Amino acid sequence: MKKEIIFVLLNEFADWEGAYIASNLNAGVKPGSPINYVVKTLSISKEPVVSIGGFKVLPDYGINDMPEDYAGLILIGGMRWFSPEAEQIVPLVERALKEKRLVAGICNASVFLGSHGFLNNVEHTSNGLDYIKQYAGNGYTGEANYINKQAVRDGNIVTANGLAPLDFCREILYVLEADTPENIEDSYNFYKNGFPSK
Repeated sequence: MKKEIIFVLLNEFADWEGAYIASNLNAGVKPGSPINYVVKTLSISKEPVVSIGGFKVLPDYGINDMPEDYAGLILIGGMRWFSPEAEQIVPLVERALKEKRLVAGICNASVFLGSHGFLNNVEHTSNGLDYIKQYAGNGYTGEANYINKQAVRDGNIVTANGLAPLDFCREILYVLEADTPENIEDSYNFYKNGFPSK
């Protein structure tokens, strides 16, 4: 049975930040690869959410009907992670971390994780150290664990800056063991360089 990976989308989400992950999970990392996951979406309610690029998504779940059984949460960046509505996502992240599930955040979603102390004791990245310190506020004390890379994986937590959707995807695929390391790297190089590995 396929395991659900839940993409958390708020209005004005960055549509490009989740595209590679969704296709690699839903269709397989490479043609013929096993497909062990299915992509689902969640927002505050089940009302449609609209991306920065204008894509309208009807979420599979609202925060009040999220399933008990899922493999991870992927928080897609965007313009609403500093808003009061985003605070309603905090209990979902707390639960996922407590249960050792994947928790991944890119761009402003990584800042959201930082602002609630979720990154203080793990290696992580974001849109720059000064950026996360400025916008995450007093909840963020993890400066010593900040790594200036496109994407960082530490255990079941993955973070990335907003210009690194491919790197974010690769680290998530590794956490989920979605395919062999060789296939994950081949897929990454294919999308990064525009041609398959030899």
